[in-house]
Amino acid sequence: MSKLIDVHTHTQFAAYNEDRDAVIRRALDAGMWLINVGTQRDTSKAAVDLAHKYEGLPAEASAKAGVFATVGLHPIHSEKSFHDLQELGAEGKGEDKGFLSRGEIFDCNYYKKLAEDPKVVAIGECGLDYYHLTEETKTRQAENFKYHVELSSNVKKPLMIHCREAFSDLIALLTEYSALLNKQPGVCHFFTGSEEDAKKLLDLGFSFSFGGVITFPLRLAERSRGEAGASAYEKLVKFIPLDRIVLETDAPYVAPQAYRGKRNEPLYVEEVAKKMGKILNKDFEEIARITTENAIRVFGLK
Repeated sequence: MSKLIDVHTHTQFAAYNEDRDAVIRRALDAGMWLINVGTQRDTSKAAVDLAHKYEGLPAEASAKAGVFATVGLHPIHSEKSFHDLQELGAEGKGEDKGFLSRGEIFDCNYYKKLAEDPKVVAIGECGLDYYHLTEETKTRQAENFKYHVELSSNVKKPLMIHCREAFSDLIALLTEYSALLNKQPGVCHFFTGSEEDAKKLLDLGFSFSFGGVITFPLRLAERSRGEAGASAYEKLVKFIPLDRIVLETDAPYVAPQAYRGKRNEPLYVEEVAKKMGKILNKDFEEIARITTENAIRVFGLK
């Protein structure tokens, strides 16, 4: 069993174009597994390709199957207006251009074909994001989310959910589509909702991932993604049952406090596990064991 699993990272993003292999191997050599999360057509395909690239590594590289993928359309890519250089790269020619955000329409057939790959362990990241986008995009986001739920049901793989400033609408949609949810419905990544939101999502069967924000000093009362600061994250970690918690980095974003200001990477998920242990008054080994077992159960990792 893996020492730790980073259930939500993006090493296929342009931020790693110069040293991608070294970043991934640092995690694998430390005994970690990782799940590269797709955000649109190109990053989803790249996540699948990376998962296959690292199949069959020798035992000393730690994990024959240590790199997995998810495929889906991030809600911010419902519109062409948002462009992230760390994700998409600068526009240019050939390999330098990175990934282009098209304002993509969800292509059910394209994503279904990708989702059927055995290295794909979840559908997403998908969901609702009202932070960047305008009122007019909410309908399109909701439509795209429904397509992801249907695909998840069809291929029997859990959802990787992104939600920002939209929990009421997200929970309403998940309740409406509850008959389509799998036994392990998925993970709400980088959870920033309230305890009330968490309870409703727990009742629907979801698990939750936490990342570098929980390591931030409480005195800073930093607010991440517009919703919850470090102190709120600690309260949420204590509120949610440990058997519903998994770990993430969301790399290249939101590096843990020990690496603040630097590009994040999967290896740093260890910092998240250490801080979670302090919050819950449990040792590192127990946090690593339980969260790894949780990730294996939710995503069906083998």
